[in-house]
Amino acid sequence: MQSDVEEPGQSQSIYITEDVRSYILQRKRDFRVSTSCGGPILLPVSVKPPKTTDLQIPVGDYTIYVSKYQARYLDCIHRGMIPFFYDDY
Repeated sequence: MQSDVEEPGQSQSIYITEDVRSYILQRKRDFRVSTSCGGPILLPVSVKPPKTTDLQIPVGDYTIYVSKYQARYLDCIHRGMIPFFYDDY
């Protein structure tokens, strides 16, 4: 469905900003976009495990799992989705 190198505005894709891509590659782990009271949030799968219904977006050797509930509203995964307390995680 998506690629980690697509540009914003392409149909049926979720764009991953370069800073989020770098964040994931530096931490060498999978992440998941899920629902929080403040909107979509990007967390390591060790904190929020993926579900079988999640969309999967490759980022290098890693994967961003996106909740099916968030996927319909997302066109971009950006740094603002990373909680400040995980910034140095």
